[in-house]
Amino acid sequence: MLSSVRHYGVGSHDDRMRGSAVKGRIEIELIQYKPEAVAIFEQLEEEFNRTHDKIHLTIESPNDAMTILKTRLIREDYPDIIGIGGEINYSYFVQSDILADVSDYPGLASIKPAYVDILEGLEFVPTEGTFGVPYVANAAGVLYNREMFKEHGWEIPTTWDEFIGLCQEIKGAGIQPLYFGFKDTWTCLAPWNALAVDLAPADVCRQVNRGETTFTQEYREIAEKTLELLQYGEDGPFAYGYNDACTAFANGESAMFTIGSYAVPQIKSVNPDMDIDSFVMPGNDHADGNILNSGVDLQFCVMKECKNKEAAYEVLDFLLAHDSVQMYLDDQNAVPCKDEEFELAPILDGMKTFITEGKMADYQDHYYPSEMSVDAQIQTFLINQDVDAFLEKFDKDWLRYNRDIIRMVEDYEKQHGSD
Repeated sequence: MLSSVRHYGVGSHDDRMRGSAVKGRIEIELIQYKPEAVAIFEQLEEEFNRTHDKIHLTIESPNDAMTILKTRLIREDYPDIIGIGGEINYSYFVQSDILADVSDYPGLASIKPAYVDILEGLEFVPTEGTFGVPYVANAAGVLYNREMFKEHGWEIPTTWDEFIGLCQEIKGAGIQPLYFGFKDTWTCLAPWNALAVDLAPADVCRQVNRGETTFTQEYREIAEKTLELLQYGEDGPFAYGYNDACTAFANGESAMFTIGSYAVPQIKSVNPDMDIDSFVMPGNDHADGNILNSGVDLQFCVMKECKNKEAAYEVLDFLLAHDSVQMYLDDQNAVPCKDEEFELAPILDGMKTFITEGKMADYQDHYYPSEMSVDAQIQTFLINQDVDAFLEKFDKDWLRYNRDIIRMVEDYEKQHGSD
C-alpha cells in the first residue's frame, strides 16, 4: 500500500531531533491531516510549549498531509504521533504494523466505547491491541433551516414515511425540500452513508469479505431510498457542486441539506446569521431503528518507532484535557469522543440524544477502497437509475479491488475460525 506513494523532499525527523536536543527538551513531532484546523493546532502547540518545560511539541499541518505522511513512512522517517481520520488509511496502517499499541494509555478510559469500537471495526482482521485514541467525530444526516421550520410549523421526522411526507409538505408550500450538489461526486456519499447506518449492518463490509452476504442483498433498500430522494432536490443536481449547494442552502433556496456537520462553516461563510439545526436521517420504518451516522474525524496514533512513548502520552493528556477539547469543538463544530460534558454547537441540538447515548455507526465509505471510486459509482447510478446494474457492479468491483483483503480474511479464519 505504501510503496505506491510518490517521493517528495521532506526534512528528516532525526535532524529535527538533533536540533531540539541542544535545548535539553524531548522533542515530540505530531503531523495532523486537517488543513481547516491549522489555526487551532497552532494555538494548542503554543499553549503546550508555554506550559511544559521538559517536552517541546511541534505540530505540522501540511497541505496534502496524507501523501506527505505516506512518503515519510516509506523513507522510515517517522513522526512520533499522527492525527488522522478513522478510515481505510488507518486500516492499512494497522495492517502494516507501524502503529504502537496504546492500550496501556490511561486516557483511553475516558473515550466513549462506541468510538473505540468504530476503530476496531476498521481492522481488516481482528488485531490484538488498540492503535488509535479517538479525539473528535463529526455527524451526518440532515441539516435544516430552523427559522424556516418554525415559521411553517414543520415537525422533525422520525421515520422514513414521515420524512417523505415532510418533503411533500414542503414542496406543496412552494419551497424546495432538499439540496444535493451531486456534481462533486463525494457529496453523493452523504445521504448514502446516512441511510446505510440505518438499513445495513455496521459490519456489512466484513460480512461480505467473509462470504456471508452480498451488497446486492444488503444495499438494495439504501439504493432505492437514495434514488427516491432525488425528486425532492434541485433540478439537475449533477450540474451543481458542494459550494453551490452550501450557498443555495445558506440563501434559503432549500429547507434541508443532506450533508454532515462539517459543511456548516462553509454555509456560515455565506450567511453567518443562519440558524441551522440537524436531525438523524430517519431511514427506518420505526424511530427506534435509526442510528446517527458518526465516524472518527480525528484520532491520534503513536508511531511504533516513537522513541519516548511516555512523552507522547503527556502530549495526548494535554490534547484530551477539557479546555483543549472544548477549544477544538468551538472552532470546528465537532463532536467530542471523550465521555465528558462539553458545550456542543447548536447545529447538533437535534442529534444530542444519539451522541449522549452512543447510538451511532461509522460511515460505510470508510471501508471502501479508494480505487473502487464508490462516490462516482453512486453518481452514475443516480443518473442512470438502474438499481440492479448498480448493485451487480458494486459486488463485482468489490471482489476485484478487495481480493488481497479477502484472501487475508480467509487465511485468518483458517487459522482462528470466524468471530
